Amino acid sequence: MKKIPKSHPRYASLVTREKLVEGVKLGVTAMQGLIAHGRGETFDYILGEKTRDFALKAERAAVALMLLAKHPVISVNGNTAVLVPEETKKLAELVNAKVEINVFHHTPERVEKIKNYLERYGIEVLAAGDAELEGLESARRIVDSRGILIADVVLVPLEDGDRCEILKRHGKKVIAVDLNPLSRTARMADITIVDNIIRAFPKMVEMAEEMRDWEKGRLREIVEKYDNSKVLAEAVDGIVEYLKKVKGELLNP
Repeated sequence: MKKIPKSHPRYASLVTREKLVEGVKLGVTAMQGLIAHGRGETFDYILGEKTRDFALKAERAAVALMLLAKHPVISVNGNTAVLVPEETKKLAELVNAKVEINVFHHTPERVEKIKNYLERYGIEVLAAGDAELEGLESARRIVDSRGILIADVVLVPLEDGDRCEILKRHGKKVIAVDLNPLSRTARMADITIVDNIIRAFPKMVEMAEEMRDWEKGRLREIVEKYDNSKVLAEAVDGIVEYLKKVKGELLNP
């Protein structure tokens, strides 16, 4: 991976890009994943590139929901695999979740490469592809009978909307990580974390370490009080506020 000086003002962004490019070279990240990342990064830019209060609310509710779940699953694609492998492992352990590979651009060879990559970090990966989600035509319909098929809560970072809709139709609770609060996925999920995954997963690990010993009643209260529509509206307000702030700086340098 290309060496990026830590003094560079765009250090975090450039390191993220380099990880994704390296992922493409390894056959883990799809080329289309680079386009998807660029779209997300645009929203991150106009959110001020920091974790906002509305994201913290969603992250907290997401951890509570996963701790309450009987069969939580963290769904991983190529981008997630190369950006937050260590955090995925820690989060899965803390909330007792399975980790399953599920990709839109699917080939057995690519799934095997993602699996091997995650296993380097000590993650036990589900990737049997021995079941299908009824109602879904894309390759994301291919799931593991021990994972997404029987899950009650699915965390789908960097998601596309078609599977989110089908997961909900199958009675599953869906947690999405999506920097675009306007997307179909964001609006359809039960909990939408409008935050960059490289900040969201570490924060969720911190929260899970604190919350894993809490009584179930306390966790349920967090989930019951959570309002995803309100959080998405707050995210839109956050974008507007940031743009107004920048506008003011441009007009009054």
